[in-house]
Amino acid sequence: MDSASGLIQIMLAPGIMISACALLLLGMNNKYSLVVNRIRLLKDESRKSKRETIKNDSYHSSVDLQIKKLFFRIALIRNAVFSYSVGVALFILTSLLIGFNNISSIESVNTLVIISFLSGMAFLFAGVLFAAVEVWKGYKIVKIEIEDKT
Repeated sequence: MDSASGLIQIMLAPGIMISACALLLLGMNNKYSLVVNRIRLLKDESRKSKRETIKNDSYHSSVDLQIKKLFFRIALIRNAVFSYSVGVALFILTSLLIGFNNISSIESVNTLVIISFLSGMAFLFAGVLFAAVEVWKGYKIVKIEIEDKT
């Protein structure tokens, strides 16, 4: 690399991926919060109806089913957040390796740069898949609630 500005430009490519992952993480954390709150509301509603000795088995089974599916959604969100976080770590590692590659003459660093960047992309892709499945499951939960109310 001939200049410091050229090196900085090369190191910023993984930085853009870090920013993209940060936006995805922000969205996932928001979803996590919403799902947890929904579970708490359903559990509270279930406890109240059981205390009031409301004997509506279909209602209780619907609430229990929703809670079970919401718990599965939380696991998907957790997996997406974990994947995005590992992706961010790998993109940071890529930037560091690019900088190290500039000051060292070790040939294998180029291979490590490519491996860490592609691994980060793979984890990002896995997170997107977990998020897509989570959205699909969220739709099914709403469908259960709507069918129960009719």
